[in-house]
Amino acid sequence: MNDAENIKLPPRLPQIMSETARLNFSMASDQLTGSLLRTLAATKPAGDFLELGTGTGVATAWLLDGMDRRSRLVSVENDAAVLAVAQKFLGEDRRAGFFHADGGWWLEHAECFRFDLIFADSWPGKYTHLNEALRLLKRGGLYVIDDMSPQPNWPDGHAQRVDELISILENRKDLVITKLNWSTGIIIGTKIL
Repeated sequence: MNDAENIKLPPRLPQIMSETARLNFSMASDQLTGSLLRTLAATKPAGDFLELGTGTGVATAWLLDGMDRRSRLVSVENDAAVLAVAQKFLGEDRRAGFFHADGGWWLEHAECFRFDLIFADSWPGKYTHLNEALRLLKRGGLYVIDDMSPQPNWPDGHAQRVDELISILENRKDLVITKLNWSTGIIIGTKIL
C-alpha cells in the first residue's frame, strides 16, 4: 500500500497551493495530514470544528471536504496576508467562518463555543493556551496536531518544546492519545472527561 497514491484533492486545493507557493508560505499542511483531517471530519456529522492557524487554507479545504452540510468550521489566523488566500478560495462556503485574530486571544474569549474536533496548527492551542483549547473540546471530541516530527522550518530549540508538549499530552487525565510517526508527526487525542 502506498498512502500517498490516489488521494482525491479537495476542489479548490490546487488554486490554494498555487497561491501558497507564490507567497512562499512554508507552513501549510501536507496532503497526508489533509487526507486524515478530511476522514476525521467525516466522523462528526453536524459537527462543530475549530482550526487554529488557517494559514492559506490548505488544511481548511481538507476539513471542509470531509464535513457534511450541517457542520460548521471556525478558523482563526493572525496573518492577514495568508488568511486572504483562504478567504478568496473558501470564503463563499457558508459552513466556514474566518477570524483574523491572535489565536491565544481568541481562545481566551471563546467561552461559549464547544467543538467536536480541534485542529491546532499554530502556537496557540498547542504550545500556548493548551488548557483553553481543550476546555472548548466536547467529551468524545478529537484534538489533532501535526508537525511533531522534526521539520526543516523549526527554529532553534523547538525540539525541546515538542518533547515537552508530548510529555504534557501523555500525562493528561482528560485525553486518550495516539502518536503517529507518519506524515509530519501527528498526535490525535480524544477527550474522555
